[in-house]
Amino acid sequence: MDGARSVKCWCWILQSAYTRTTPLQFSRVAEVYENIEATTKRLEMTDLLADLLKHASNEIIDKIVYLTQGRLGPTFSSVEMGIAEKLAIQVVARATGKDSSAIQASLTETGDIGETAELLLEKKTQSTLFKTLPLAVLDVYDTLEKMAQASGTGSMERKLGLLSGLLSRATPKEGKYLIRIVTGNLRLGIADMTLLDAMAIAYGRGKEARAVLERAYNISSDLGKVARILVDEGLESVSKFQVALGSPIRPMMAERLSTPEEILKKLGGRCMAEFKYDGERVQAHKDGQQVTLFSRRLEHITEQYPDAVELLQRHLKAKKAIVEAECVAVDAATGQLKPFQELMHRRRKYGVKEAMAEHPVSLFVFDVLYADGEDFTLVPYLKRHGKLKEIVPVEERVRTAQSRLVGSVTDLEQFFTRAVEEGCEGIMCKSVNEDSIYQAGARGWLWIKLKREYQSEMIDTVDLTVVGAFHGRGKRAGTYGAFLLAAYNQETDTFETVTKCGTGFTDEDLAKMKEIVDRHKIPHRHPRVESTIEADIWLEPSVVIEVLGAEITLSPVHATAMNAIREGSGLAIRFPRFTGRYRPERSAEDSTTTLEILGMYQNQLRKFNRDKQGTSTMS
Repeated sequence: MDGARSVKCWCWILQSAYTRTTPLQFSRVAEVYENIEATTKRLEMTDLLADLLKHASNEIIDKIVYLTQGRLGPTFSSVEMGIAEKLAIQVVARATGKDSSAIQASLTETGDIGETAELLLEKKTQSTLFKTLPLAVLDVYDTLEKMAQASGTGSMERKLGLLSGLLSRATPKEGKYLIRIVTGNLRLGIADMTLLDAMAIAYGRGKEARAVLERAYNISSDLGKVARILVDEGLESVSKFQVALGSPIRPMMAERLSTPEEILKKLGGRCMAEFKYDGERVQAHKDGQQVTLFSRRLEHITEQYPDAVELLQRHLKAKKAIVEAECVAVDAATGQLKPFQELMHRRRKYGVKEAMAEHPVSLFVFDVLYADGEDFTLVPYLKRHGKLKEIVPVEERVRTAQSRLVGSVTDLEQFFTRAVEEGCEGIMCKSVNEDSIYQAGARGWLWIKLKREYQSEMIDTVDLTVVGAFHGRGKRAGTYGAFLLAAYNQETDTFETVTKCGTGFTDEDLAKMKEIVDRHKIPHRHPRVESTIEADIWLEPSVVIEVLGAEITLSPVHATAMNAIREGSGLAIRFPRFTGRYRPERSAEDSTTTLEILGMYQNQLRKFNRDKQGTSTMS
């Protein structure tokens, strides 16, 4: 028996080596994407990805990962394909021999430029006997990279020529996913965590490798790099990943509680309380005089904030550093803080100088992750805080976030009141215990938000992911009348419905929402969405909006915190209203979590019982 097993094992190894050294065809990738798109089972989606990765050679494993993310590199890379739908129509026209009007007519019917390309390529295939050599993944990636790097006079024509040439060689199915990739609309909804699971299954001895892979990803933000090192050098090399300038660290996130008493109890009786400013969270990498800024979603935003760059060049006292700060709009005349909406005028490619003059910013630095050769991500918070005080001076427009070490409910309440009076959203309470490391990419109880005390009615907003839409009627005919919204369950990496929202949208909002969400339409409920409600239109989890409701109630139909309070019931937000605030800086996984919704409900219930008891006592 042992001999039989040995022969079988060697046969598998030889077969695997052969398949991984044979150029992987893009048709195989397209087939897997199609199967992923068709499934409603998350485990099946993971297995399909793992099988695809097993067949990828060392040369293309990172490229497969990037393409599956709908990109040519990590989020923070500056490589962009830059093909809008109008240009994609021209590409499809060249590749199929159809005129643009015919393609536009087909697009109106399908609602998806990828499906339109597939249909027209199918017709072309049926009408000709001409065959081309199959497309290898490396051919596809290299051509897309050349297209993305084209610049200068005539660059757009070169882009269109390269892409139309690639599309002309593609099968209908390949064409569908090629066009979706270049227009940034792959629609698979594959989470980074799902890719990590697939990598662990394919190359890392299963679940035991997951923690190592996740740590490497959290400090590098580069799944392709993690995959390449895993395949080339093995899991041990992945475990040696280090923080590096220029590679953003995935941000740590906070949980939420409603009272100072609960927070102090959770954090061991004392904490560092810190103003929570109403701005944009940025991660700054300083290497000498070179400063690079990354957004919460790890996108390059350096060019949008030249004044912030100058502030860090002049005042940050470390030669090499990675720090986190809140970038806040300020009134140039009074120095008072402005709300987040004012800061969004700075998120532009053009007119940056004019926007900078009208909406200058200040930086409130709140953490240090790296300084002059030392990795601070595994260092307790108080040591990080001490280092931060060393390298950040007290200047008018750049300083550390206002903070105070507190050990009593009274002190915490007073600090919270002061924060709100000075224009902040609330406060962040941070653990000062020995285990208070920087949990890159994680949401945990080392940081806890205190924004407002929750009452029987909701007075705090939540950020929810749009996972479905419902057709509008009457005045809203032709747009969507309501949207199905979900909270994020970080334990299961799924999105659980919590409300259906159709209030608070202006006509302009509805038109804008349709344009935004239509890019994420899929034919069925996404495998990562938990819902008993049938939407008219299903969407991949991507778009996040801010919502305010009347209260949180038990619900027999919504999936958030199902069975946590009562068997057969989840939680729902009653009478939700869109606040008018879109959250493009947040990924779907940054949405308000199921645990936060559950905590809000429990606090709401406790207050109701206290009020009820007080009324009974008075009577």
